[in-house]
Amino acid sequence: MSEPRINERIRVPEVRLVGPQGEQVGIVRVEDAMRLAAEADLDLVEVAPRAKPPVCKLMDFGKWKYEAAVKARESRKNQTTTTLKEVRFRLKIDDHDYETKVGHARRFLSAGDKVKAMIQFRGREQQRPEMGVRLLQRFAADVEDLGSVESAPRQDGRHMVMVVGPLKTKAEAKKEEAAQAPAEKDEQKSQGSRRQRRTQEQKPEVSTEKKPLSNSMADYLPDELKNL
Repeated sequence: MSEPRINERIRVPEVRLVGPQGEQVGIVRVEDAMRLAAEADLDLVEVAPRAKPPVCKLMDFGKWKYEAAVKARESRKNQTTTTLKEVRFRLKIDDHDYETKVGHARRFLSAGDKVKAMIQFRGREQQRPEMGVRLLQRFAADVEDLGSVESAPRQDGRHMVMVVGPLKTKAEAKKEEAAQAPAEKDEQKSQGSRRQRRTQEQKPEVSTEKKPLSNSMADYLPDELKNL
């Protein structure tokens, strides 16, 4: 996007002038508009060049450019791209492996990414597509609190694929994660303080009472020798 025309670059006989606070001044000669801008130590900026006559506003153009650049950076920073993650199953998968795959999928969905669940058929397993459909339906039920089915199970040769989309966008997931971070940090500090208190309570008390110094070597002799 090209920069707007400002000050002497505005070459029209008259403009519709808007004040620095948004107040409508009206249609004035461009020379008068530039004089008002100079008196207010501001710039005359053309904000609607296609209007009849063009609309110009009195503003600090340098400040406006800076604020526009900051907003553009923030907008790019908040832009997120949803990634398609893949989770693969075997038709005869054991419960432990299945739960591990579901755990990965739940993590992807909670982060705002889509999940493509794929079943790899082996040999004669291709002749039992209904078993693959049941497995993917079970998977969809196990992640339904985080995602919904966007593409129903479909078989393509030795593979069957289903796509699950997240219920939260990636931006919403990041915002929620940022909101939870301070609470988790406070909890870690609290746990550290509790551990420190328990450690201090478990330390044995050390007596600080000082024994009087002996004035004689006889004090160090055993009783049987003292009576000799």
